Amino acid sequence: MAFLTDRCARVPLSPKIVAACAPFSCGNKDLDEFFSADYLDYAEQLMGKTYAFLEIENPSEIVCAFTVSNASIFTNHLPNARRKRVGKDVPWQKRDMIYPAVLIGRLGVNRKFMRKHVGTELMQSIKSWFVDEDNKTGCRYLVVDAYNEDIPIRYYRNNGFDFMFSTEEQEKQYRNISGDSPLNTRLMFFDLMQIAAEPSAAI
Repeated sequence: MAFLTDRCARVPLSPKIVAACAPFSCGNKDLDEFFSADYLDYAEQLMGKTYAFLEIENPSEIVCAFTVSNASIFTNHLPNARRKRVGKDVPWQKRDMIYPAVLIGRLGVNRKFMRKHVGTELMQSIKSWFVDEDNKTGCRYLVVDAYNEDIPIRYYRNNGFDFMFSTEEQEKQYRNISGDSPLNTRLMFFDLMQIAAEPSAAI
């Protein structure tokens, strides 16, 4: 039995829900602060929408939460080899310099619900949501600016994401960052056509 899909419901995050639930903690201070308060300003400025999953029978805990925004992949900013990799499965008639995408701006799983495969289920749910026939806008890719740390990078790689730039040096040039310090985040992408044709894609 899948925990997230069978026992939880997705709802827009709101002050009423935050007030009714125990404090959310995913182990990252910035994410915890965002999902407790900053998400609201983000929404009011039309910068992104935040959603949470709550247990249906005990909606006093936020199981996980995520924020999504409209985005684009500008392939003319990519090195030639990466441009080809990003668009390798796009029919040549449809290839363009700009591809529609959705940015996963924030994503966190409550520490109380870790080791239940919630993170994997959450990503599967987001992917399915944006290939559903009732989705209001076209979206070919999911993109994320992932923390450049082992656990977040491994999470996205395990869920099918690839680096937008093959090396950190390429990405530094794109971001106009100089020096020897490592990047704090890495841009990654997932082509939703990988699941769009699957019978179970719709939710």
